[in-house]
Amino acid sequence: MSKLKDTIKGWRAGADSFWSARTEQERRMLAIGGTVVALGLIYGLLIDPALTGREKLRRELPLLRQEAAELQALASQAAQMSAAPATPPAPLSREALNTALAGRGLTPQNVVATGDYFKIDFKNVPFAGLVTWLDEARRENRLAVTEGTVSAQDAAGMVDATLTLRQETGSR
Repeated sequence: MSKLKDTIKGWRAGADSFWSARTEQERRMLAIGGTVVALGLIYGLLIDPALTGREKLRRELPLLRQEAAELQALASQAAQMSAAPATPPAPLSREALNTALAGRGLTPQNVVATGDYFKIDFKNVPFAGLVTWLDEARRENRLAVTEGTVSAQDAAGMVDATLTLRQETGSR
């Protein structure tokens, strides 16, 4: 602690000797220059950022309020939609199922429809196309695979598959 005091005393002695070596006119000019530099630092570090930030917020606040109102409207709409019961899908017929499969380029060997259940046999179909169709059928018709067997073929990407699907009639 005394070392720090000695250092400060040394700086003060150096500053006092510097100041006493200056004429009255030089002292006035140094004081004015120091004041101008201090005011510039205060403005540059404190006042200008505050004024700039205030102006930026003044410009952005209406847009942020509008976005908040839109988000609240979307949230209330989502709450209303989640409270409403999901509409059940239209019952899927064997013909509609065959049409959907043909639209994806899939040709089943056999399709058996019993109530909400469908049993489909595929021979040598592209796996990617089968999976894409299953995902589409799940989203659009609420078809779920209740049982399935898929076996790879010699040709890359080709499979044989036997699927049992059920159309869900309840909510998602």
